[in-house]
Amino acid sequence: MRAIILPGNGNCDIASQWYLHVKKELENIGIGVIAENMPDANLARKEYWLPWIKEKSRDADKLVLIGHSSGAVAILRYLENHKVEGAVLVAPCYTDLGIEKEKASHYFDDPWQWDKIKQNAKWFIQFASADDPYIPIEEARFIRDKINSEYHESTDQKHFSRDTIGKVEFPELVKAIKRKLNL
Repeated sequence: MRAIILPGNGNCDIASQWYLHVKKELENIGIGVIAENMPDANLARKEYWLPWIKEKSRDADKLVLIGHSSGAVAILRYLENHKVEGAVLVAPCYTDLGIEKEKASHYFDDPWQWDKIKQNAKWFIQFASADDPYIPIEEARFIRDKINSEYHESTDQKHFSRDTIGKVEFPELVKAIKRKLNL
């Protein structure tokens, strides 16, 4: 079993958020985890991130993808063409939100293939917060309804990040994965 953690865009350093805490906790239960700084970290463009996910997924018998913000969007696009055990989406969106940097990622150029996404993962866990300063809660609720995710909505977690609430641990995410994997 392998998990891959995908951060958000904006040149995010993997060590600056909750990602390494989740990596450590999953490794403690025997899951191999890839949590690395991404290529093209500032824009998170599809043409760089989707091949990176495919390469890092090679030879994994079971794969869990964990994505935050743009990382969650990348996972949704990846799932249009690839199967995984499960996916965790933290603060995802499905539109470019009218932001040029998001448009430049090219994740929003084509219509979403929601049926394929839903079929290519055995399960989905989703975390969203009504007070997210970047992504309106309607975005997360729309995705929830399209993929039938196990949905966790907060009112006080903002963007689930160090810069918005000082989040450097995410035990509820680890607990949800353990439950899905019967660990």
